[in-house]
Amino acid sequence: MSVIFDDLLQPLGDKQRDALVSAWAALEYGSEPASEAALPALRDPALRHLLDQMLQRTGRTLVHAGAHLWTSGYRDDIAAELTANGWGVLPPLERAALTLVLIHSVAIPRAEGRLVGDDWQSPHPTTPTRLRKLSQVHGQRRLSDALQWLRASGLVRVVRGADPETAGASYVPGPALRRLTPAARQRLQEDLILAVGPDTALATAIAVRRSLGRPVTISPRSGS
Repeated sequence: MSVIFDDLLQPLGDKQRDALVSAWAALEYGSEPASEAALPALRDPALRHLLDQMLQRTGRTLVHAGAHLWTSGYRDDIAAELTANGWGVLPPLERAALTLVLIHSVAIPRAEGRLVGDDWQSPHPTTPTRLRKLSQVHGQRRLSDALQWLRASGLVRVVRGADPETAGASYVPGPALRRLTPAARQRLQEDLILAVGPDTALATAIAVRRSLGRPVTISPRSGS
């Protein structure tokens, strides 16, 4: 790491270098976003700029994850290149399971006014029972395997106490989704709208704007 960031770190004092390295490690390896209160390099705008420069050199970028919270994620150009080469693309079953979790724990509550904001945190868990009833995935074991894979990848998180039939295990979006850049969050919102309401006016607008390479403005309650 010292070779990659050497020219950025060398002019600094020991305290600043240590602060940057500690923040970089917390962002890249922490399962949850890091707090400004715990890391001086996130509080100081100049050090935060240097931290983002460090991340940029490895194809990453700073991602604002809430009030005084930060994490890191792939730069949009790097993510597009990886996807084009088949990296990071979910298998069909896992993609379907994740889509169901997002629809029922985020998109529907947001459309009903029970959830605000454009991130993927949700206090509305989706139960395995509901997923089995509403999906076309045949076989409880296949869906359980998909959810287990998503959980191991940080794409879903287990919460307890919502479903007596499954010993209380239910699912909400996982911490990995908080690493999405604003542009990536926007694309995911659009993908959900296309999946849930492909015949709606908003879905048509998304399809047309995408074909023209233009962005689509989506309000927090547009997922209905």
